[in-house]
Amino acid sequence: MPSQHPEKTGYGYVIERYVTRKDSDHPRCAELGSARILRPGWRHAERFVRHLVDDAAAITDAELEALLAYEWRSRLTAAWLIGVDRRESFRERIGDLLLASEVCYSGGAYCFALARFGTQADAEILTAYLDHYLPRTDLHYDQPAALGALLHLDVRLGTHHTGRFTEPDGLWDQWVRGVARLGYPVDTPAELHRWISLHCAFTDTRPHP
Repeated sequence: MPSQHPEKTGYGYVIERYVTRKDSDHPRCAELGSARILRPGWRHAERFVRHLVDDAAAITDAELEALLAYEWRSRLTAAWLIGVDRRESFRERIGDLLLASEVCYSGGAYCFALARFGTQADAEILTAYLDHYLPRTDLHYDQPAALGALLHLDVRLGTHHTGRFTEPDGLWDQWVRGVARLGYPVDTPAELHRWISLHCAFTDTRPHP
Protein backbone atom coordinates (compact mmCIF):
# COMPACT_ATOMS: atom_id res chain seq x y z
CA MET A 1 0.00 0.00 0.00
CA PRO A 2 1.56 3.33 -1.05
CA SER A 3 2.14 5.90 1.67
CA GLN A 4 -0.10 8.97 1.52
CA HIS A 5 0.42 12.17 3.48
CA PRO A 6 -2.74 13.14 5.42
CA GLU A 7 -2.72 16.53 3.70
CA LYS A 8 -3.83 14.81 0.49
CA THR A 9 -7.08 13.72 2.11
CA GLY A 10 -7.72 16.93 4.04
CA TYR A 11 -6.31 15.71 7.35
CA GLY A 12 -2.95 17.44 7.41
CA TYR A 13 -3.51 18.61 10.99
CA VAL A 14 -3.49 15.08 12.46
CA ILE A 15 0.30 14.84 12.54
CA GLU A 16 0.75 17.80 14.85
CA ARG A 17 -2.38 17.08 16.88
CA TYR A 18 -1.77 13.40 17.59
CA VAL A 19 1.72 12.28 16.51
CA THR A 20 4.23 15.01 17.28
CA ARG A 21 2.46 16.73 20.19
CA LYS A 22 4.67 16.97 23.25
CA ASP A 23 3.43 15.99 26.68
CA SER A 24 7.00 15.32 27.81
CA ASP A 25 10.52 16.03 26.62
CA HIS A 26 9.92 14.19 23.34
CA PRO A 27 7.15 13.95 20.73
CA ARG A 28 4.42 11.47 21.56
CA CYS A 29 5.46 9.06 18.80
CA ALA A 30 9.00 8.90 20.21
CA GLU A 31 7.74 8.18 23.73
CA LEU A 32 5.40 5.45 22.52
CA GLY A 33 8.26 3.81 20.67
CA SER A 34 10.53 3.78 23.73
CA ALA A 35 10.53 2.16 27.17
CA ARG A 36 10.54 5.51 28.98
CA ILE A 37 6.80 5.48 29.56
CA LEU A 38 7.13 2.35 31.71
CA ARG A 39 9.87 3.61 33.99
CA PRO A 40 8.73 3.91 37.61
CA GLY A 41 8.53 7.53 38.68
CA TRP A 42 8.57 8.93 35.13
CA ARG A 43 7.70 12.55 35.84
CA HIS A 44 5.58 13.03 32.73
CA ALA A 45 3.40 9.94 33.30
CA GLU A 46 0.22 11.60 34.59
CA ARG A 47 0.03 14.25 31.88
CA PHE A 48 1.10 11.87 29.13
CA VAL A 49 -1.45 9.18 30.01
CA ARG A 50 -4.27 11.68 30.52
CA HIS A 51 -3.80 13.25 27.10
CA LEU A 52 -3.25 9.91 25.38
CA VAL A 53 -6.49 8.50 26.76
CA ASP A 54 -8.39 11.70 25.91
CA ASP A 55 -7.08 11.70 22.34
CA ALA A 56 -7.83 8.00 21.93
CA ALA A 57 -11.46 8.70 22.80
CA ALA A 58 -11.70 11.87 20.70
CA ILE A 59 -9.97 10.92 17.45
CA THR A 60 -12.34 9.99 14.63
CA ASP A 61 -12.12 6.84 12.57
CA ALA A 62 -11.38 8.96 9.49
CA GLU A 63 -8.46 10.63 11.28
CA LEU A 64 -7.13 7.23 12.32
CA GLU A 65 -7.34 6.02 8.73
CA ALA A 66 -5.39 9.08 7.60
CA LEU A 67 -2.63 8.22 10.10
CA LEU A 68 -2.58 4.53 9.16
CA ALA A 69 -2.09 5.43 5.50
CA TYR A 70 1.09 7.40 6.18
CA GLU A 71 4.59 6.56 7.52
CA TRP A 72 5.71 4.57 10.57
CA ARG A 73 5.40 7.32 13.21
CA SER A 74 1.82 7.99 12.22
CA ARG A 75 0.96 4.29 12.06
CA LEU A 76 2.59 3.61 15.43
CA THR A 77 0.64 6.43 17.06
CA ALA A 78 -2.62 5.43 15.39
CA ALA A 79 -2.25 1.82 16.54
CA TRP A 80 -1.66 2.98 20.10
CA LEU A 81 -4.74 5.20 20.02
CA ILE A 82 -6.76 2.34 18.55
CA GLY A 83 -5.53 -0.03 21.24
CA VAL A 84 -6.05 2.38 24.11
CA ASP A 85 -9.66 3.00 23.10
CA ARG A 86 -10.15 -0.60 22.02
CA ARG A 87 -11.51 0.35 18.58
CA GLU A 88 -12.18 -3.22 17.51
CA SER A 89 -13.59 -2.03 14.19
CA PHE A 90 -9.93 -1.61 13.16
CA ARG A 91 -9.01 -5.25 13.91
CA GLU A 92 -8.86 -6.36 10.27
CA ARG A 93 -6.96 -3.23 9.21
CA ILE A 94 -4.40 -3.69 11.98
CA GLY A 95 -4.04 -7.36 11.12
CA ASP A 96 -3.43 -6.58 7.45
CA LEU A 97 -0.79 -3.98 8.30
CA LEU A 98 0.96 -6.33 10.70
CA LEU A 99 1.16 -9.16 8.20
CA ALA A 100 2.25 -6.84 5.39
CA SER A 101 5.13 -5.44 7.49
CA GLU A 102 5.52 -2.54 5.06
CA VAL A 103 7.36 -0.17 7.40
CA CYS A 104 9.67 -0.53 10.39
CA TYR A 105 8.95 0.23 14.06
CA SER A 106 5.14 0.22 13.91
CA GLY A 107 4.57 -3.54 14.19
CA GLY A 108 4.93 -3.59 17.96
CA ALA A 109 2.09 -1.08 18.20
CA TYR A 110 -0.14 -3.29 16.05
CA CYS A 111 0.58 -6.17 18.45
CA PHE A 112 -0.24 -3.90 21.38
CA ALA A 113 -3.61 -3.04 19.85
CA LEU A 114 -4.48 -6.69 19.25
CA ALA A 115 -3.46 -7.56 22.80
CA ARG A 116 -5.69 -4.77 24.13
CA PHE A 117 -8.67 -6.02 22.10
CA GLY A 118 -8.16 -9.32 23.87
CA THR A 119 -10.28 -11.75 21.86
CA GLN A 120 -9.89 -15.05 20.06
CA ALA A 121 -9.97 -13.21 16.73
CA ASP A 122 -6.89 -11.24 17.77
CA ALA A 123 -5.10 -14.41 18.82
CA GLU A 124 -5.80 -15.86 15.38
CA ILE A 125 -4.23 -12.82 13.69
CA LEU A 126 -1.10 -13.07 15.83
CA THR A 127 -0.91 -16.82 15.22
CA ALA A 128 -1.11 -16.26 11.47
CA TYR A 129 1.68 -13.69 11.70
CA LEU A 130 3.95 -16.06 13.63
CA ASP A 131 3.17 -18.94 11.25
CA HIS A 132 4.27 -16.70 8.39
CA TYR A 133 7.32 -14.99 9.88
CA LEU A 134 8.91 -17.39 12.38
CA PRO A 135 10.15 -19.67 9.57
CA ARG A 136 11.96 -16.62 8.17
CA THR A 137 15.07 -16.92 10.31
CA ASP A 138 16.69 -14.27 8.11
CA LEU A 139 14.19 -11.60 9.19
CA HIS A 140 14.04 -9.79 12.53
CA TYR A 141 10.68 -8.05 12.26
CA ASP A 142 7.99 -8.07 14.96
CA GLN A 143 8.12 -11.73 15.94
CA PRO A 144 9.01 -10.93 19.59
CA ALA A 145 6.13 -8.46 19.99
CA ALA A 146 3.71 -10.88 18.35
CA LEU A 147 4.75 -13.74 20.61
CA GLY A 148 4.49 -11.54 23.70
CA ALA A 149 1.01 -10.39 22.66
CA LEU A 150 -0.10 -13.96 21.97
CA LEU A 151 1.20 -15.10 25.36
CA HIS A 152 -0.77 -12.24 26.93
CA LEU A 153 -3.92 -13.41 25.15
CA ASP A 154 -3.34 -17.04 26.11
CA VAL A 155 -3.37 -16.03 29.77
CA ARG A 156 -6.40 -13.79 29.29
CA LEU A 157 -8.40 -16.32 27.29
CA GLY A 158 -7.19 -19.53 28.91
CA THR A 159 -5.88 -20.80 25.58
CA HIS A 160 -2.61 -22.38 24.46
CA HIS A 161 -1.89 -20.88 21.04
CA THR A 162 1.78 -20.29 21.82
CA GLY A 163 2.49 -23.87 22.88
CA ARG A 164 3.37 -25.16 19.44
CA PHE A 165 5.68 -22.21 18.81
CA THR A 166 7.58 -22.36 22.11
CA GLU A 167 8.00 -26.12 22.47
CA PRO A 168 11.68 -27.17 22.72
CA ASP A 169 13.41 -26.74 19.36
CA GLY A 170 10.16 -25.45 17.90
CA LEU A 171 9.69 -22.54 15.53
CA TRP A 172 10.52 -19.96 18.21
CA ASP A 173 13.84 -21.57 19.20
CA GLN A 174 14.78 -22.01 15.55
CA TRP A 175 14.01 -18.38 14.78
CA VAL A 176 15.96 -17.12 17.82
CA ARG A 177 19.02 -19.13 16.74
CA GLY A 178 18.69 -17.81 13.20
CA VAL A 179 18.50 -14.13 14.06
CA ALA A 180 21.26 -14.54 16.68
CA ARG A 181 23.59 -15.33 13.80
CA LEU A 182 22.58 -11.96 12.35
CA GLY A 183 23.47 -10.22 15.62
CA TYR A 184 19.97 -9.77 17.07
CA PRO A 185 19.52 -10.71 20.75
CA VAL A 186 15.98 -11.68 21.74
CA ASP A 187 14.32 -11.61 25.16
CA THR A 188 12.82 -14.77 26.63
CA PRO A 189 9.11 -15.46 26.03
CA ALA A 190 8.43 -14.70 29.71
CA GLU A 191 10.06 -11.28 29.40
CA LEU A 192 8.20 -10.53 26.18
CA HIS A 193 4.96 -11.44 27.90
CA ARG A 194 5.82 -9.18 30.83
CA TRP A 195 6.52 -6.20 28.59
CA ILE A 196 3.33 -6.42 26.55
CA SER A 197 1.30 -6.83 29.75
CA LEU A 198 2.91 -3.71 31.20
CA HIS A 199 2.08 -1.79 28.03
CA CYS A 200 -1.52 -3.00 28.07
CA ALA A 201 -1.92 -1.88 31.67
CA PHE A 202 -0.14 1.44 31.18
CA THR A 203 -3.12 3.55 30.14
CA ASP A 204 -5.38 1.95 32.74
CA THR A 205 -3.40 3.86 35.36
CA ARG A 206 -4.96 7.18 34.32
CA PRO A 207 -5.56 9.26 37.46
CA HIS A 208 -9.15 10.12 38.33
CA PRO A 209 -10.14 13.75 37.51
